[in-house]
Amino acid sequence: MKLNTQLPIGIFDSGIGGLTVARQVHRALPCEDLVYLGDTARVPYGTKSPATVIRFACEDTQFLIHQHVKAVVVACNTVSAWALPTLERKFDLPIFGVIIPGAQAAVQRTRNRRIGVIATATTVRSQAYSRMILARDVAAKVFVRACPLLVPLVEEGWMNQEVTRSVLHTYLSPLLRRRIDTLVLGCTHYPLLKGAIRAVVGPDVALVDSAETCAQFLSERLRDTKLLDQTRRRPGVIRPFVTDEVERFEEMASRFLGLPTEPARKVDLPLAG
Repeated sequence: MKLNTQLPIGIFDSGIGGLTVARQVHRALPCEDLVYLGDTARVPYGTKSPATVIRFACEDTQFLIHQHVKAVVVACNTVSAWALPTLERKFDLPIFGVIIPGAQAAVQRTRNRRIGVIATATTVRSQAYSRMILARDVAAKVFVRACPLLVPLVEEGWMNQEVTRSVLHTYLSPLLRRRIDTLVLGCTHYPLLKGAIRAVVGPDVALVDSAETCAQFLSERLRDTKLLDQTRRRPGVIRPFVTDEVERFEEMASRFLGLPTEPARKVDLPLAG
């Protein structure tokens, strides 16, 4: 499939957390236009069955293809864990997830080969991070923890409240007892908790931001496949779509993205026809 380098990059997530990926992609590729889809009507994906996650992911990808994107970034760890092979088989354009880049970075950064992963319950159940890490270092020890309370705390804006610090301490203490030296933030909401997480784990544990590693991976692959727009000099624009709660999305976008966007537009999924 011949793709136009001037087309935008599509990014989707179950809600607003994927804006942390959009932010990192914009930093890595500042002249590329982005189309963002947040499936806010059906969030969270992290508590859904794998079959439902796959169906939603196909509908999200189909919508982005209708927006004439040249590549799709699956900003959701849950979708990356369960649906990526299906998306790659079904759609004829480059599709990137967040788990492989995160796993690669964890293996590169660990010194004692003891790696912790925090994620949603569905991502944990998939064992995707463990598989990807062990495929790159069979001697690594991977300790995974589901952290279901973190997403609502972030969406409430409680990044530094005492309750958040207490929850993080409860979730992370068992991993620290395992002597991890690297921690993968396996949900796109979690980068907003980096400061609070750092306060719990201390200075010696490397934090792997799955949004940051995904953006770096995307940049390298698009450059290798000559899909980057080499002619554009203006800053790229970000065009957001949501399936519900436009006003809430715009209110929270500044927290997650920290960049101006075009006004968000509401869409219905699945697409008719």
